[in-house]
Amino acid sequence: MKKINSIFIVDDDPITVFGIRKMLDTSVTFNSISTHVNGQLAIDSIKKIIDAAEKTPEVIFLDINMPIMDGWQFLAEFVELPIKETIIINIVTSSIDPVDYENWEFYKKKTHHLIRFNNKPITKERIVEITRPVA
Repeated sequence: MKKINSIFIVDDDPITVFGIRKMLDTSVTFNSISTHVNGQLAIDSIKKIIDAAEKTPEVIFLDINMPIMDGWQFLAEFVELPIKETIIINIVTSSIDPVDYENWEFYKKKTHHLIRFNNKPITKERIVEITRPVA
């Protein structure tokens, strides 16, 4: 499996962040992980990366319900950024609200990035599957 350069986890729940990090540490090869407790901090970090002409994260784990800027607001800004590479965005949520599925479908169609919808709890096998780099 190809080594992933950078992974972002955007989630305000420390237990979820810990779990995802633990599963990634034991099942995926990567260089770095950055965590952000809301979408605003994550989008600001990505904009700084773009401005510095550095590599954007290849995989993002994204919660929907967060303070300050939620996952949908993050995606609204993210899909407008000048990123040519295809980023894997894994929505990880406990939501069963049909509106969230509709929003997912909307953003999937609006961008070249690969956006997946994953319900919590997420398994180690699923982590491996959804972090495979895009060919």
